[in-house]
Amino acid sequence: QVQLVESGGGSVQPGGSLRLSCAAAVYTYVTYCLAWFRQAPGKEREGVATIDSDGRISYADSVKGRFTISKDNAKNTLYLEMNSLKPEDTAMYYCAARGGLRCSRPVGEYTKNDFHFWGQGTQVTVSS
Repeated sequence: QVQLVESGGGSVQPGGSLRLSCAAAVYTYVTYCLAWFRQAPGKEREGVATIDSDGRISYADSVKGRFTISKDNAKNTLYLEMNSLKPEDTAMYYCAARGGLRCSRPVGEYTKNDFHFWGQGTQVTVSS
């Protein structure tokens, strides 16, 4: 079992920045795929970014150039640095993990059903 605990959400004005963290004790697996998803009210949960045990990264087109996914293996922590935030980035953000498999597809080709473990979510609100 993998426990995921997100933190770092909040409210920010357009153009602002936030850094999300996810304590992800996934390192019992040799290979794994970690992801950030988000879900806005009335919308499907969508993949934002992925990173795997080999360090391979994928971003959704909507966040490319603004968001950065990273992981600190020593701290068992996954991060999402979000810059130049827009109102359309407002959503509940979730970290997710799948153990035993690398991220073999672009993030846009994953659905929530592809990931075995989920955090509880952290709210990000971008508003003036």
